[in-house]
Amino acid sequence: MCSSDIKRDTSIDVKRAQRSVTLEEALVCTKFGKFNYLITIISGVILSTVLLETLGISFIITNATCDLLLTTQEKGALSAIAFAGIISSSHLWGFLADTKGRRKIIVPALFITSVCSLLSSISNNFYMLVILRYLCGFFVSAGSATIYAYLGEFHDSKTRTRSVMGASIVFGFGCMTLPLLALICLNQEWQFYIPVIDIVYKPWRFFLVVCTLPSILCAIALYKLPESPKYKYSKGHHDVTILILQQVYAFNTGKEPDTFPVTKIVDESETFKKKRVESSDCSDDNNKSIMKLCRKVVDQTFPLFKPPYLNRTCIACILQFGIFVTSNGMYMIFPDILNRIADYTNKVQNGTEAVTLCQVVEYTTFDVGVLENNASATIEQCNQKLDFSTFKNSMMLEVLYAVGFSIIGALINKVGKLPILVFIFFGCGISGIMSVFSTVQLAIILYVILLCCGLTIAVVNAATVDLYPTNLRAMAICLSLMSGRAGSVVGSFVVGIFIETSCNATFIGSGASLIACGVLSFFIPNIMKRKAESSCSTTEKDPETAENEDVTNF
Repeated sequence: MCSSDIKRDTSIDVKRAQRSVTLEEALVCTKFGKFNYLITIISGVILSTVLLETLGISFIITNATCDLLLTTQEKGALSAIAFAGIISSSHLWGFLADTKGRRKIIVPALFITSVCSLLSSISNNFYMLVILRYLCGFFVSAGSATIYAYLGEFHDSKTRTRSVMGASIVFGFGCMTLPLLALICLNQEWQFYIPVIDIVYKPWRFFLVVCTLPSILCAIALYKLPESPKYKYSKGHHDVTILILQQVYAFNTGKEPDTFPVTKIVDESETFKKKRVESSDCSDDNNKSIMKLCRKVVDQTFPLFKPPYLNRTCIACILQFGIFVTSNGMYMIFPDILNRIADYTNKVQNGTEAVTLCQVVEYTTFDVGVLENNASATIEQCNQKLDFSTFKNSMMLEVLYAVGFSIIGALINKVGKLPILVFIFFGCGISGIMSVFSTVQLAIILYVILLCCGLTIAVVNAATVDLYPTNLRAMAICLSLMSGRAGSVVGSFVVGIFIETSCNATFIGSGASLIACGVLSFFIPNIMKRKAESSCSTTEKDPETAENEDVTNF
Protein backbone atom coordinates (compact mmCIF):
# COMPACT_ATOMS: atom_id res chain seq x y z
CA MET A 1 0.00 0.00 0.00
CA CYS A 2 3.00 2.21 0.42
CA SER A 3 5.54 1.60 -2.28
CA SER A 4 5.49 0.79 -5.96
CA ASP A 5 1.87 -0.22 -6.24
CA ILE A 6 0.74 3.15 -4.83
CA LYS A 7 3.28 5.16 -6.80
CA ARG A 8 1.86 3.86 -10.01
CA ASP A 9 -0.89 6.45 -9.57
CA THR A 10 0.20 9.82 -10.86
CA SER A 11 -2.36 12.23 -9.49
CA ILE A 12 -1.68 14.46 -6.48
CA ASP A 13 -4.96 13.38 -4.90
CA VAL A 14 -3.82 9.76 -4.88
CA LYS A 15 -0.53 10.79 -3.29
CA ARG A 16 -2.42 12.59 -0.55
CA ALA A 17 -4.62 9.58 0.02
CA GLN A 18 -1.46 7.57 0.51
CA ARG A 19 -0.65 9.68 3.56
CA SER A 20 -3.54 8.23 5.60
CA VAL A 21 -2.86 4.56 6.25
CA THR A 22 -3.03 1.91 8.95
CA LEU A 23 -0.10 1.43 11.30
CA GLU A 24 0.86 -1.84 9.64
CA GLU A 25 1.09 -0.05 6.30
CA ALA A 26 2.97 2.85 7.88
CA LEU A 27 5.60 0.41 9.13
CA VAL A 28 6.08 -0.78 5.55
CA CYS A 29 6.58 2.86 4.52
CA THR A 30 9.56 3.27 6.88
CA LYS A 31 11.49 0.89 4.62
CA PHE A 32 13.59 -1.96 5.95
CA GLY A 33 17.09 -0.61 6.46
CA LYS A 34 19.84 0.50 8.83
CA PHE A 35 17.57 1.13 11.80
CA ASN A 36 16.06 -2.34 11.54
CA TYR A 37 19.50 -3.92 11.44
CA LEU A 38 20.62 -1.79 14.39
CA ILE A 39 17.66 -2.65 16.59
CA THR A 40 17.95 -6.31 15.61
CA ILE A 41 21.61 -6.37 16.67
CA ILE A 42 20.91 -4.59 19.97
CA SER A 43 18.02 -6.97 20.68
CA GLY A 44 20.28 -9.95 19.98
CA VAL A 45 22.94 -8.60 22.35
CA ILE A 46 20.32 -8.07 25.07
CA LEU A 47 19.31 -11.71 24.67
CA SER A 48 23.01 -12.60 24.99
CA THR A 49 23.25 -10.68 28.26
CA VAL A 50 20.49 -12.89 29.64
CA LEU A 51 22.56 -15.94 28.76
CA LEU A 52 25.73 -14.47 30.28
CA GLU A 53 23.93 -13.65 33.53
CA THR A 54 22.16 -16.99 33.86
CA LEU A 55 24.43 -19.60 32.26
CA GLY A 56 27.76 -17.98 33.07
CA ILE A 57 27.43 -19.48 36.53
CA SER A 58 27.90 -22.94 35.00
CA PHE A 59 31.55 -22.15 34.28
CA ILE A 60 32.38 -20.94 37.79
CA ILE A 61 30.76 -23.79 39.71
CA THR A 62 33.81 -25.99 39.21
CA ASN A 63 36.14 -23.17 40.31
CA ALA A 64 34.00 -21.95 43.20
CA THR A 65 33.28 -25.39 44.69
CA CYS A 66 36.30 -25.32 47.00
CA ASP A 67 36.17 -21.61 47.84
CA LEU A 68 32.53 -21.77 48.95
CA LEU A 69 32.49 -25.48 49.89
CA LEU A 70 29.52 -26.20 47.62
CA THR A 71 27.64 -29.45 48.11
CA THR A 72 25.85 -31.18 45.22
CA GLN A 73 22.53 -29.72 46.37
CA GLU A 74 24.01 -26.24 46.63
CA LYS A 75 25.48 -26.48 43.14
CA GLY A 76 22.05 -27.47 41.85
CA ALA A 77 20.44 -24.56 43.68
CA LEU A 78 23.05 -22.12 42.40
CA SER A 79 22.48 -23.34 38.86
CA ALA A 80 18.73 -22.85 39.16
CA ILE A 81 18.43 -19.68 41.22
CA ALA A 82 18.79 -17.13 38.40
CA PHE A 83 15.99 -18.87 36.53
CA ALA A 84 13.87 -18.75 39.69
CA GLY A 85 14.39 -14.98 39.70
CA ILE A 86 13.30 -14.80 36.09
CA ILE A 87 10.17 -16.83 36.81
CA SER A 88 9.13 -14.73 39.76
CA SER A 89 9.37 -11.51 37.75
CA SER A 90 8.34 -12.49 34.21
CA HIS A 91 4.65 -11.79 34.81
CA LEU A 92 5.48 -8.44 36.39
CA TRP A 93 7.69 -7.34 33.50
CA GLY A 94 5.10 -8.46 30.96
CA PHE A 95 2.45 -6.38 32.70
CA LEU A 96 4.69 -3.33 33.06
CA ALA A 97 5.85 -3.58 29.44
CA ASP A 98 2.24 -3.64 28.24
CA THR A 99 1.18 -0.72 30.45
CA LYS A 100 4.27 1.46 30.92
CA GLY A 101 6.26 0.80 27.77
CA ARG A 102 8.81 -1.70 26.54
CA ARG A 103 11.93 0.47 26.49
CA LYS A 104 11.05 2.29 29.72
CA ILE A 105 11.11 -1.04 31.57
CA ILE A 106 14.12 -2.71 29.95
CA VAL A 107 16.65 0.12 30.42
CA PRO A 108 16.54 0.52 34.23
CA ALA A 109 16.21 -3.23 34.72
CA LEU A 110 19.48 -3.82 32.84
CA PHE A 111 21.29 -1.25 34.99
CA ILE A 112 20.04 -2.86 38.21
CA THR A 113 21.05 -6.29 36.89
CA SER A 114 24.60 -5.05 36.50
CA VAL A 115 24.73 -3.72 40.06
CA CYS A 116 23.51 -7.04 41.49
CA SER A 117 26.00 -8.98 39.37
CA LEU A 118 28.90 -6.79 40.50
CA LEU A 119 27.93 -7.35 44.13
CA SER A 120 27.65 -11.11 43.59
CA SER A 121 31.27 -11.19 42.47
CA ILE A 122 32.40 -10.34 46.00
CA SER A 123 30.15 -12.83 47.81
CA ASN A 124 31.92 -14.57 50.69
CA ASN A 125 29.44 -17.42 51.21
CA PHE A 126 26.88 -19.50 49.38
CA TYR A 127 23.83 -17.70 50.74
CA MET A 128 25.00 -14.23 49.73
CA LEU A 129 25.89 -15.48 46.26
CA VAL A 130 22.59 -17.28 45.75
CA ILE A 131 20.52 -14.24 46.84
CA LEU A 132 22.36 -11.86 44.53
CA ARG A 133 22.18 -14.26 41.60
CA TYR A 134 18.44 -14.51 42.24
CA LEU A 135 18.20 -10.72 41.97
CA CYS A 136 20.23 -10.81 38.75
CA GLY A 137 17.68 -13.21 37.30
CA PHE A 138 14.79 -11.13 38.63
CA PHE A 139 15.87 -7.96 36.81
CA VAL A 140 17.44 -9.43 33.68
CA SER A 141 14.08 -11.05 32.96
CA ALA A 142 12.80 -7.65 31.83
CA GLY A 143 14.87 -7.94 28.69
CA SER A 144 14.61 -11.66 28.07
CA ALA A 145 10.99 -11.62 26.92
CA THR A 146 9.99 -7.98 26.47
CA ILE A 147 12.67 -7.40 23.87
CA TYR A 148 10.87 -9.74 21.44
CA ALA A 149 7.75 -7.58 21.56
CA TYR A 150 9.82 -4.38 21.32
CA LEU A 151 11.72 -5.63 18.28
CA GLY A 152 8.69 -7.11 16.53
CA GLU A 153 6.68 -3.91 16.83
CA PHE A 154 9.11 -1.96 14.65
CA HIS A 155 8.41 -4.38 11.80
CA ASP A 156 5.46 -5.19 9.57
CA SER A 157 4.00 -8.68 9.39
CA LYS A 158 6.24 -9.77 6.52
CA THR A 159 9.53 -8.83 8.21
CA ARG A 160 8.61 -9.48 11.83
CA THR A 161 9.53 -13.16 11.96
CA ARG A 162 12.74 -12.53 10.06
CA SER A 163 13.76 -9.77 12.48
CA VAL A 164 13.15 -12.02 15.49
CA MET A 165 15.25 -14.72 13.87
CA GLY A 166 17.88 -12.09 13.03
CA ALA A 167 18.13 -11.19 16.71
CA SER A 168 18.46 -14.90 17.45
CA ILE A 169 21.37 -15.10 14.99
CA VAL A 170 23.09 -12.26 16.85
CA PHE A 171 22.27 -14.08 20.06
CA GLY A 172 23.91 -17.19 18.66
CA PHE A 173 27.11 -15.31 17.92
CA GLY A 174 26.85 -13.59 21.30
CA CYS A 175 26.69 -16.99 22.97
CA MET A 176 30.12 -17.73 21.54
CA THR A 177 31.54 -15.05 23.83
CA LEU A 178 30.65 -17.07 26.93
CA PRO A 179 33.28 -19.83 26.54
CA LEU A 180 35.74 -17.29 25.15
CA LEU A 181 35.34 -15.04 28.20
CA ALA A 182 35.59 -18.10 30.44
CA LEU A 183 38.81 -19.19 28.72
CA ILE A 184 40.34 -15.73 29.05
CA CYS A 185 39.25 -15.05 32.63
CA LEU A 186 39.16 -18.40 34.45
CA ASN A 187 42.42 -20.08 33.53
CA GLN A 188 44.61 -17.58 35.33
CA GLU A 189 46.50 -18.05 38.57
CA TRP A 190 46.42 -14.58 40.14
CA GLN A 191 44.56 -13.92 43.39
CA PHE A 192 44.60 -11.36 46.17
CA TYR A 193 43.02 -11.03 49.60
CA ILE A 194 40.47 -8.30 50.43
CA PRO A 195 40.43 -8.07 54.24
CA VAL A 196 37.45 -5.68 54.47
CA ILE A 197 35.05 -8.32 53.16
CA ASP A 198 37.25 -11.31 53.99
CA ILE A 199 37.46 -12.90 50.56
CA VAL A 200 40.22 -14.09 48.27
CA TYR A 201 39.50 -12.43 44.93
CA LYS A 202 40.11 -15.00 42.20
CA PRO A 203 39.54 -15.14 38.43
CA TRP A 204 36.07 -16.70 38.78
CA ARG A 205 34.91 -13.57 40.60
CA PHE A 206 36.31 -11.33 37.89
CA PHE A 207 34.50 -13.49 35.32
CA LEU A 208 31.15 -12.47 36.86
CA VAL A 209 32.11 -8.82 36.45
CA VAL A 210 33.02 -9.28 32.79
CA CYS A 211 29.75 -11.11 32.10
CA THR A 212 27.70 -8.12 33.24
CA LEU A 213 29.42 -5.49 31.08
CA PRO A 214 27.14 -6.12 28.04
CA SER A 215 24.12 -5.35 30.24
CA ILE A 216 25.47 -1.86 30.90
CA LEU A 217 26.28 -1.25 27.24
CA CYS A 218 22.85 -2.46 26.09
CA ALA A 219 21.07 -0.23 28.60
CA ILE A 220 22.96 2.80 27.28
CA ALA A 221 22.26 1.86 23.65
CA LEU A 222 18.56 1.21 24.24
CA TYR A 223 18.20 4.52 26.09
CA LYS A 224 19.03 6.26 22.82
CA LEU A 225 16.37 4.41 20.85
CA PRO A 226 12.65 5.32 20.69
CA GLU A 227 9.76 3.51 22.29
CA SER A 228 7.83 0.96 20.24
CA PRO A 229 5.58 2.80 17.73
CA LYS A 230 2.83 0.20 18.19
CA TYR A 231 2.91 0.73 21.93
CA LYS A 232 2.65 4.51 21.52
CA TYR A 233 -0.16 4.12 19.02
CA SER A 234 -2.06 1.76 21.29
CA LYS A 235 -1.93 4.39 24.04
CA GLY A 236 -3.51 6.97 21.75
CA HIS A 237 -0.32 8.97 21.10
CA HIS A 238 -0.74 9.11 17.32
CA ASP A 239 1.43 12.21 16.86
CA VAL A 240 4.29 10.63 18.81
CA THR A 241 3.89 7.48 16.72
CA ILE A 242 4.28 9.51 13.54
CA LEU A 243 7.42 11.19 14.93
CA ILE A 244 8.94 7.79 15.74
CA LEU A 245 8.15 6.43 12.30
CA GLN A 246 9.55 9.58 10.68
CA GLN A 247 12.86 9.15 12.46
CA VAL A 248 13.01 5.45 11.61
CA TYR A 249 12.30 6.36 7.99
CA ALA A 250 15.00 9.06 8.02
CA PHE A 251 17.53 6.68 9.57
CA ASN A 252 16.78 3.98 7.00
CA THR A 253 16.67 6.16 3.88
CA GLY A 254 18.89 9.14 4.71
CA LYS A 255 16.05 11.49 3.79
CA GLU A 256 14.52 14.25 5.89
CA PRO A 257 11.93 13.04 8.45
CA ASP A 258 9.21 15.31 7.02
CA THR A 259 9.42 13.47 3.70
CA PHE A 260 7.91 10.40 5.34
CA PRO A 261 4.88 9.62 3.12
CA VAL A 262 2.43 9.19 6.00
CA THR A 263 0.89 12.04 7.97
CA LYS A 264 -2.04 10.24 9.57
CA ILE A 265 -2.58 6.75 10.92
CA VAL A 266 -6.14 5.49 10.93
CA ASP A 267 -7.65 2.96 13.32
CA GLU A 268 -8.55 -0.33 11.74
CA SER A 269 -11.63 -0.80 13.90
CA GLU A 270 -13.78 0.95 16.45
CA THR A 271 -12.89 -1.83 18.89
CA PHE A 272 -9.48 -0.26 19.35
CA LYS A 273 -11.01 3.07 20.37
CA LYS A 274 -13.36 1.40 22.81
CA LYS A 275 -10.60 -0.61 24.48
CA ARG A 276 -8.37 2.44 24.66
CA VAL A 277 -10.99 4.46 26.53
CA GLU A 278 -11.76 1.60 28.90
CA SER A 279 -8.08 1.02 29.63
CA SER A 280 -7.45 4.73 30.12
CA ASP A 281 -10.15 4.93 32.76
CA CYS A 282 -8.69 1.92 34.48
CA SER A 283 -5.14 3.25 34.43
CA ASP A 284 -6.18 6.42 36.24
CA ASP A 285 -7.50 4.34 39.12
CA ASN A 286 -4.43 2.13 39.23
CA ASN A 287 -2.34 4.82 40.83
CA LYS A 288 -4.75 5.01 43.76
CA SER A 289 -4.69 1.46 45.00
CA ILE A 290 -2.39 -1.53 45.01
CA MET A 291 -5.45 -3.76 44.88
CA LYS A 292 -6.61 -2.09 41.69
CA LEU A 293 -3.12 -2.44 40.26
CA CYS A 294 -3.20 -6.15 41.01
CA ARG A 295 -6.65 -6.35 39.47
CA LYS A 296 -5.34 -4.79 36.29
CA VAL A 297 -2.55 -7.38 36.19
CA VAL A 298 -5.21 -10.08 36.37
CA ASP A 299 -7.31 -8.33 33.73
CA GLN A 300 -4.27 -8.13 31.46
CA THR A 301 -3.54 -11.83 31.93
CA PHE A 302 -7.02 -13.34 32.01
CA PRO A 303 -7.70 -13.08 28.25
CA LEU A 304 -4.75 -15.40 27.63
CA PHE A 305 -6.57 -18.17 29.48
CA LYS A 306 -9.89 -18.07 27.71
CA PRO A 307 -10.90 -18.73 24.10
CA PRO A 308 -9.55 -18.13 21.55
CA TYR A 309 -6.17 -17.82 23.28
CA LEU A 310 -6.33 -20.59 25.90
CA ASN A 311 -5.17 -23.35 23.58
CA ARG A 312 -2.37 -21.18 22.18
CA THR A 313 -1.14 -20.15 25.62
CA CYS A 314 -1.06 -23.72 26.93
CA ILE A 315 0.86 -25.05 23.93
CA ALA A 316 3.40 -22.21 24.01
CA CYS A 317 3.98 -22.66 27.75
CA ILE A 318 4.37 -26.46 27.54
CA LEU A 319 6.77 -26.21 24.62
CA GLN A 320 8.94 -23.61 26.33
CA PHE A 321 8.98 -25.66 29.54
CA GLY A 322 10.16 -28.75 27.68
CA ILE A 323 12.82 -26.85 25.75
CA PHE A 324 14.29 -25.09 28.77
CA VAL A 325 14.37 -28.24 30.91
CA THR A 326 17.02 -29.59 28.58
CA SER A 327 18.66 -26.56 26.96
CA ASN A 328 19.39 -24.83 30.27
CA GLY A 329 19.07 -27.65 32.78
CA MET A 330 21.50 -29.95 30.98
CA TYR A 331 23.76 -27.05 29.99
CA MET A 332 24.42 -26.06 33.60
CA ILE A 333 26.40 -29.26 34.14
CA PHE A 334 27.95 -29.29 30.65
CA PRO A 335 31.28 -27.59 31.52
CA ASP A 336 31.61 -29.66 34.71
CA ILE A 337 31.03 -32.96 32.89
CA LEU A 338 33.49 -32.02 30.14
CA ASN A 339 36.06 -31.20 32.79
CA ARG A 340 35.42 -34.53 34.51
CA ILE A 341 35.98 -36.36 31.23
CA ALA A 342 39.26 -34.51 30.73
CA ASP A 343 40.37 -35.39 34.30
CA TYR A 344 39.42 -39.02 33.78
CA THR A 345 41.34 -39.13 30.51
CA ASN A 346 44.44 -37.73 32.19
CA LYS A 347 44.27 -40.21 35.07
CA VAL A 348 43.29 -43.31 33.11
CA GLN A 349 45.32 -43.76 29.93
CA ASN A 350 43.04 -44.72 27.02
CA GLY A 351 40.26 -45.27 29.55
CA THR A 352 37.63 -43.37 27.63
CA GLU A 353 37.40 -45.87 24.79
CA ALA A 354 35.57 -48.56 26.73
CA VAL A 355 33.43 -46.51 29.14
CA THR A 356 30.29 -44.44 28.78
CA LEU A 357 29.76 -40.83 29.81
CA CYS A 358 27.80 -41.79 32.91
CA GLN A 359 30.51 -44.20 34.02
CA VAL A 360 32.99 -41.32 33.90
CA VAL A 361 30.63 -39.20 36.01
CA GLU A 362 30.42 -41.97 38.59
CA TYR A 363 34.20 -42.42 38.64
CA THR A 364 34.93 -38.69 39.18
CA THR A 365 32.35 -38.05 41.91
CA PHE A 366 33.75 -37.04 45.30
CA ASP A 367 32.35 -35.86 48.62
CA VAL A 368 32.88 -32.14 49.18
CA GLY A 369 32.53 -32.72 52.90
CA VAL A 370 36.14 -33.94 53.11
CA LEU A 371 37.31 -30.49 52.04
CA GLU A 372 36.17 -28.69 55.17
CA ASN A 373 38.83 -30.09 57.49
CA ASN A 374 41.37 -31.48 55.05
CA ALA A 375 43.56 -28.92 53.32
CA SER A 376 45.55 -31.53 51.43
CA ALA A 377 42.33 -32.88 49.91
CA THR A 378 41.55 -29.38 48.73
CA ILE A 379 44.82 -29.20 46.84
CA GLU A 380 44.39 -32.64 45.35
CA GLN A 381 40.74 -32.67 44.35
CA CYS A 382 39.81 -29.07 43.59
CA ASN A 383 40.26 -27.92 40.03
CA GLN A 384 41.03 -24.22 39.95
CA LYS A 385 41.36 -24.40 36.16
CA LEU A 386 39.16 -25.84 33.45
CA ASP A 387 40.64 -28.16 30.87
CA PHE A 388 41.02 -26.67 27.38
CA SER A 389 38.74 -29.36 25.94
CA THR A 390 35.93 -27.90 28.06
CA PHE A 391 36.23 -24.58 26.27
CA LYS A 392 36.69 -26.27 22.89
CA ASN A 393 33.49 -28.30 23.15
CA SER A 394 31.59 -25.36 24.64
CA MET A 395 32.71 -23.24 21.72
CA MET A 396 31.64 -25.95 19.31
CA LEU A 397 28.16 -25.80 20.84
CA GLU A 398 28.00 -22.02 20.47
CA VAL A 399 29.19 -22.20 16.86
CA LEU A 400 26.43 -24.70 16.15
CA TYR A 401 23.95 -22.25 17.67
CA ALA A 402 25.23 -19.38 15.53
CA VAL A 403 25.14 -21.49 12.37
CA GLY A 404 21.80 -22.99 13.32
CA PHE A 405 20.15 -19.61 13.89
CA SER A 406 21.55 -18.39 10.57
CA ILE A 407 20.12 -21.39 8.71
CA ILE A 408 16.77 -21.08 10.48
CA GLY A 409 16.63 -17.37 9.68
CA ALA A 410 17.19 -18.12 6.00
CA LEU A 411 14.72 -20.99 5.81
CA ILE A 412 11.89 -20.09 8.17
CA ASN A 413 9.85 -18.12 5.61
CA LYS A 414 10.46 -20.71 2.91
CA VAL A 415 9.75 -23.99 4.71
CA GLY A 416 7.68 -22.71 7.64
CA LYS A 417 8.11 -23.16 11.38
CA LEU A 418 6.74 -26.69 11.77
CA PRO A 419 9.39 -28.61 9.77
CA ILE A 420 12.13 -26.76 11.66
CA LEU A 421 10.61 -27.54 15.06
CA VAL A 422 10.03 -31.21 14.28
CA PHE A 423 13.52 -31.72 12.84
CA ILE A 424 15.27 -30.14 15.83
CA PHE A 425 13.09 -31.69 18.54
CA PHE A 426 13.35 -35.23 17.20
CA GLY A 427 17.03 -34.94 16.27
CA CYS A 428 18.07 -33.58 19.65
CA GLY A 429 15.81 -35.95 21.58
CA ILE A 430 17.17 -39.06 19.88
CA SER A 431 20.75 -37.83 20.42
CA GLY A 432 20.11 -37.38 24.14
CA ILE A 433 18.83 -40.94 24.50
CA MET A 434 21.66 -42.43 22.45
CA SER A 435 24.34 -40.59 24.45
CA VAL A 436 23.96 -42.96 27.41
CA PHE A 437 24.70 -45.99 25.23
CA SER A 438 27.73 -44.54 23.43
CA THR A 439 31.42 -44.34 24.30
CA VAL A 440 32.63 -41.08 25.78
CA GLN A 441 33.94 -39.40 22.62
CA LEU A 442 30.74 -40.07 20.68
CA ALA A 443 28.65 -39.21 23.74
CA ILE A 444 30.22 -35.74 23.88
CA ILE A 445 29.08 -35.08 20.30
CA LEU A 446 25.60 -36.40 21.04
CA TYR A 447 25.49 -34.29 24.21
CA VAL A 448 26.29 -31.18 22.17
CA ILE A 449 23.52 -32.03 19.71
CA LEU A 450 21.09 -32.55 22.60
CA LEU A 451 21.81 -29.03 23.84
CA CYS A 452 21.08 -27.60 20.39
CA CYS A 453 17.38 -27.94 21.24
CA GLY A 454 17.63 -24.31 22.40
CA LEU A 455 17.45 -23.32 18.72
CA THR A 456 13.70 -23.90 18.92
CA ILE A 457 13.17 -21.19 21.54
CA ALA A 458 13.34 -18.42 18.95
CA VAL A 459 11.10 -20.36 16.54
CA VAL A 460 8.43 -20.84 19.22
CA ASN A 461 8.73 -17.15 20.16
CA ALA A 462 8.31 -16.18 16.52
CA ALA A 463 5.19 -18.33 16.35
CA THR A 464 3.87 -16.83 19.60
CA VAL A 465 4.34 -13.25 18.37
CA ASP A 466 2.03 -14.01 15.43
CA LEU A 467 -0.67 -15.59 17.60
CA TYR A 468 -1.58 -12.56 19.76
CA PRO A 469 -2.62 -8.91 19.29
CA THR A 470 -0.37 -6.07 20.44
CA ASN A 471 -2.05 -5.57 23.81
CA LEU A 472 -1.49 -9.22 24.78
CA ARG A 473 1.73 -10.03 22.95
CA ALA A 474 4.31 -9.02 25.56
CA MET A 475 2.34 -10.70 28.32
CA ALA A 476 1.92 -13.87 26.25
CA ILE A 477 5.62 -14.10 25.49
CA CYS A 478 6.54 -13.35 29.10
CA LEU A 479 4.18 -16.05 30.35
CA SER A 480 5.47 -18.64 27.88
CA LEU A 481 9.06 -17.81 28.73
CA MET A 482 8.17 -17.82 32.42
CA SER A 483 7.04 -21.39 31.90
CA GLY A 484 10.32 -22.02 30.13
CA ARG A 485 12.28 -20.57 33.03
CA ALA A 486 10.30 -22.87 35.32
CA GLY A 487 11.68 -25.65 33.17
CA SER A 488 15.15 -24.20 33.69
CA VAL A 489 14.71 -24.23 37.46
CA VAL A 490 13.35 -27.77 37.45
CA GLY A 491 15.97 -28.95 34.99
CA SER A 492 18.94 -27.28 36.68
CA PHE A 493 17.98 -28.40 40.17
CA VAL A 494 16.95 -31.94 39.27
CA VAL A 495 19.92 -32.50 36.97
CA GLY A 496 22.31 -31.04 39.54
CA ILE A 497 21.06 -33.46 42.18
CA PHE A 498 20.58 -36.63 40.12
CA ILE A 499 23.37 -36.46 37.56
CA GLU A 500 25.70 -38.27 39.98
CA THR A 501 23.18 -40.84 41.19
CA SER A 502 20.88 -41.38 38.17
CA CYS A 503 22.92 -40.22 35.20
CA ASN A 504 21.34 -42.55 32.63
CA ALA A 505 17.79 -41.60 33.61
CA THR A 506 18.69 -37.91 33.45
CA PHE A 507 19.82 -38.07 29.82
CA ILE A 508 17.02 -40.39 28.69
CA GLY A 509 14.38 -38.22 30.36
CA SER A 510 15.72 -35.08 28.66
CA GLY A 511 15.67 -36.74 25.25
CA ALA A 512 12.17 -38.14 25.71
CA SER A 513 10.78 -34.73 26.71
CA LEU A 514 12.09 -33.19 23.48
CA ILE A 515 10.47 -35.88 21.36
CA ALA A 516 7.18 -35.15 23.13
CA CYS A 517 7.62 -31.45 22.30
CA GLY A 518 8.11 -32.41 18.65
CA VAL A 519 4.76 -34.15 18.65
CA LEU A 520 3.06 -31.19 20.36
CA SER A 521 4.40 -28.79 17.71
CA PHE A 522 1.84 -30.13 15.25
CA PHE A 523 -0.91 -28.57 17.37
CA ILE A 524 0.32 -24.96 17.27
CA PRO A 525 -2.46 -22.90 15.57
CA ASN A 526 -1.65 -21.81 12.02
CA ILE A 527 1.78 -23.44 12.27
CA MET A 528 1.60 -24.62 8.66
CA LYS A 529 1.39 -21.06 7.32
CA ARG A 530 4.66 -19.83 5.87
CA LYS A 531 3.93 -16.11 5.94
CA ALA A 532 2.63 -13.90 8.69
CA GLU A 533 -0.86 -12.51 8.34
CA SER A 534 -1.05 -8.95 7.07
CA SER A 535 -3.86 -8.05 9.46
CA CYS A 536 -2.73 -7.92 13.03
CA SER A 537 -1.96 -6.04 16.04
CA THR A 538 -2.55 -2.41 15.19
CA THR A 539 -6.23 -2.61 16.03
CA GLU A 540 -6.09 -3.65 19.64
CA LYS A 541 -4.48 -2.46 22.79
CA ASP A 542 -4.46 -1.01 26.16
CA PRO A 543 -3.49 2.60 26.89
CA GLU A 544 -1.74 4.84 29.28
CA THR A 545 0.47 7.92 29.57
CA ALA A 546 3.90 8.19 27.97
CA GLU A 547 6.37 10.83 27.27
CA ASN A 548 7.79 12.48 24.22
CA GLU A 549 11.31 11.84 25.54
CA ASP A 550 10.95 8.38 24.01
CA VAL A 551 11.25 10.11 20.65
CA THR A 552 13.67 12.91 21.44
CA ASN A 553 16.29 10.57 22.90
CA PHE A 554 16.60 8.82 19.55
